[in-house]
Amino acid sequence: MAAKLKKGDKVIVLAGKDKGRQGEIIRVMPKEGKAIVEGINIAIRHVRQSQNSQGGRIPQAMPIDLSNLALLDSNGKPTRVGFRFEDGKKVRYAKTTGEAIDA
Repeated sequence: MAAKLKKGDKVIVLAGKDKGRQGEIIRVMPKEGKAIVEGINIAIRHVRQSQNSQGGRIPQAMPIDLSNLALLDSNGKPTRVGFRFEDGKKVRYAKTTGEAIDA
């Protein structure tokens, strides 16, 4: 399946404890169907001290399911993503506005 959401996209959370919050995708894991969004789904991880790091309780963004994320269009509203061909190239577009996302 084609990637509807990519690294660097601005998204809004549709469901879960962070519903309504917005962030930018840091990493996408297509095999698991999950993405890590900056500042969303934060969990505290206990890290052992080592020569390189201080250690302690470190907040870390955990993966969130792609089905719980929606892309933000140019108006700041959640939108679904479609695909079409422009000038012989396949591009993503926002279904609400019809604008191409990767132009």
